Amino acid sequence: MESFLYYWTHLMLVFTDIGTGCEAMGKGKLILICQSGGKFTTANDGSLVYSGGDAHALSVNKESSFDELKLEMAEMWKYDPNSMIVKYFLPNNNKTLITISGDKDIRRLIDFHEDSGTVDVYVMVGEKPTDDALTNPCSRSSRTTGAESVTPSDNLIPLPSVSGDMVLLNTLFPAASDAGDTRQLSNSAPAGSDLRQQKLIKSWKNCITGVHQRFNNVHDFRDALYKYSVAHGFTYCFKKNEGLRVTAKCKAEGCPWRIHASRVPTTQLFQIKTMNGMHTCKAGPDPTTRSKASRKLLASIVKEKLLEAPKCKPKEIAEEIRRDFGIELGYVKAWRALENARGESQVSYKDSYNQLPWLVDKILETNPGSVVTLSTREDLSFHHLFVALHASLYGFQNGCRPLIFLDSFPIKSKYQSSLLTATALDGNDEIFPVAFGVVDAVSDDNWHWFLLQLKSALSTCQSITFVTDRLGQLRASILSVFENSYYCYCLHHLTEELKRDLKGSYTEEVVSVIVAHLYDAAQAGTLDEFSKFIDSIKSVSSEAFDWILRSEPENWANALFKGSRHNQMTSHIAESFYCWVGELPELPIVQIISTICRKIMELMYSRRMDSNQWLTKLTPSLEDKLQNEMLKTHSLQVLLGLGSSFEVRGLGTFNVVNIDVWDCNCRGWQLNGFPCVHAAAVLQHVGRNLPDYCSKFYTTEAFRLTYSESVNPVPAVDQLLQASQSAQVQVPVQVRPPPLLPLTGPPKKRRIRWRGRPKRELHCSKCKGAGHNRKTCHVYA
Repeated sequence: MESFLYYWTHLMLVFTDIGTGCEAMGKGKLILICQSGGKFTTANDGSLVYSGGDAHALSVNKESSFDELKLEMAEMWKYDPNSMIVKYFLPNNNKTLITISGDKDIRRLIDFHEDSGTVDVYVMVGEKPTDDALTNPCSRSSRTTGAESVTPSDNLIPLPSVSGDMVLLNTLFPAASDAGDTRQLSNSAPAGSDLRQQKLIKSWKNCITGVHQRFNNVHDFRDALYKYSVAHGFTYCFKKNEGLRVTAKCKAEGCPWRIHASRVPTTQLFQIKTMNGMHTCKAGPDPTTRSKASRKLLASIVKEKLLEAPKCKPKEIAEEIRRDFGIELGYVKAWRALENARGESQVSYKDSYNQLPWLVDKILETNPGSVVTLSTREDLSFHHLFVALHASLYGFQNGCRPLIFLDSFPIKSKYQSSLLTATALDGNDEIFPVAFGVVDAVSDDNWHWFLLQLKSALSTCQSITFVTDRLGQLRASILSVFENSYYCYCLHHLTEELKRDLKGSYTEEVVSVIVAHLYDAAQAGTLDEFSKFIDSIKSVSSEAFDWILRSEPENWANALFKGSRHNQMTSHIAESFYCWVGELPELPIVQIISTICRKIMELMYSRRMDSNQWLTKLTPSLEDKLQNEMLKTHSLQVLLGLGSSFEVRGLGTFNVVNIDVWDCNCRGWQLNGFPCVHAAAVLQHVGRNLPDYCSKFYTTEAFRLTYSESVNPVPAVDQLLQASQSAQVQVPVQVRPPPLLPLTGPPKKRRIRWRGRPKRELHCSKCKGAGHNRKTCHVYA
């Protein structure tokens, strides 16, 4: 068991059990027991174990501000609040640390551990307020020994040598600095950038700490050496600069500063063997003595910018680097730094498919009860991937209406890939992701495979209504896989198809009238109303009337549909959640899957927190709908009928309502699941409570049940890369990328440029004359 000794602040948060009757504590209030000066050890399974430390106590609740908490902790321990990083473990997972960076994260921490008695939280401090020195090792596997090392102050807290997000932002992506285009640091940066420059230079001061310090590879060592020289204000030259060994000395004549490092046998690790850290030259943090910034060093700075703004452009990057760090970059250099940063921070698109098996295992490990299926073709090329998280499956089966919307989205990639989605609606009429999949192409066979996986994941016998377009054989696949299900067309796709077929035959005004009548016919609850609107279309266009009769109205009209679609007419509701897939720049497949899982996790958490503030029996959206129905009841007259049946009269209308069976002959009550205007008038007349006559799916209790389960974070794929690189193990090829996308459009024509040569004069082969050819010859015409 390998021990990592470092000084951290250790916080133990003791949760108050609300059910114990401790009224003094209040709901969501916590006691923070702060410990410092402890010791971390790494177990054989990779988990971290903490022991030791002195204790202090703080209190916090869900209303506490994270900034105020940091200030209180900083005052207690005499730390700089800006250098503090707070992290905690997920339940039953002592390998992955989550960062607390705002008020929302505090509430999320409380929610994750609401069933636990205690939770451990760790605070890392990267710099000491009263000292310029920082202990911020550039390598994640660095150690400091020997008399030559730069000795940190006793109160400093060095970062632990662990992978993942345990390191500070500026050491997340170590980059090499041995080659590339350069720009000298500018001395004409704005005054506001001086502090930012100083902060950057401070973070580089202890990239080199002494003998026995280790780096992931030779490139990391060269990068650390460059940063160290910039921070300490000297220049160096290489005596040896090879892949197996590197020796460098101070450029100043007679200065004894020297360093030598070489590769650890049988690994890619690079270790400092000897170092003389004494300078007799005028070394110091003078901006005028800084060496040039390499292309990869600039990429390491740009990576920090990409974390904040993934869609940033080269011009914006150049301006921010000039403002923040005083480094002048032209557009071309900024573009190259941006491309290098994206290339180094992302897994290659080809290799990312081979990391899908690892990602599948991690999803199943962190989210037990989930269903994840990966399949390949005979040549190991990617074919299907299906993901249904446990929290999504539980929420759909226990709190959502049995209604699923199927849709597909293109994925921006050079390989053939598309996203298939199955979404539902919660009690507040908001999108609820049930499952998603990635396939090599949108086809009937892939949709059939996706539905088979969805059927096995849901394992329910209830009848489900599917809403989708009417292209391909999707209807046959749904009815064959889900035997007791119903299939209905998306009205948006239906009207778009109608517009295409009528294009050119009618003006846009006429087509808009036909489409409006089509929507009215689809939403009509009775056959009489449906026939009235269909006849209106016939009076405008007999061609459109015949088209509608051929479009199988029993699959899209409420009056003819045998299932229950809860008056939901379109299937493109998933666009509000998955539209970002096509907007982001091209990403590796593993990063797309991880991002979708993270967005689902954030969605589940935020809506669960929002629903905790609701005080009504029904969801806010249904409360608003009932209020609108109540406003319309003033013009209606309720007449007593037999038993539970009532007659409701209005301006030219007559309806019969039965409150015992929740029935109205307008069929609005049955279609929507909540009282129509006629039923609302009757219930108000007899003094009944309207929320008692609404479907259970619209209750706040059902909504909270929908989001009661949490989605746990999935580890980043770079952990697999670090493990394989450290162990020098080549990951076997299990999944290859799908075929490349075929080129579309006409082939590019090569433009022939005449570089100063005179144009050849035409000569006729018939008359031998000049200035024309035989086709335009007039002599023998």
